Amino acid sequence: MTIDGPILRIFEVRTKPGCSRRLLENFETTSADVVRNKSGNLGYFFGNCIQNKDNIVMFVSVWENLDAVKNRFGGDWQKSYLPDGYEDLIEECSIRHLDASSGWRVTGFS
Repeated sequence: MTIDGPILRIFEVRTKPGCSRRLLENFETTSADVVRNKSGNLGYFFGNCIQNKDNIVMFVSVWENLDAVKNRFGGDWQKSYLPDGYEDLIEECSIRHLDASSGWRVTGFS
């Protein structure tokens, strides 16, 4: 499958109780290093859910196309990539990829 437009790679996590803040700190350093300045990466953002789910956090990276995702994450591109120490903070996680080519607009990011 080839998708020529931008791809959102969404890593969604339900953290263990009391671990959300620590995982968000890891997103700022470790997870950012996984994607920052990598070929095909257009940026990333992360945060926690504000709808009565304090233990739900997400890390979203934006990629030029699906081939860029596959080049960065290899044969396991459809699986969550967990840097060392993440498993101690995570109850469960998932990875999703969204084709953003039909609705991609960059505004207001600094």
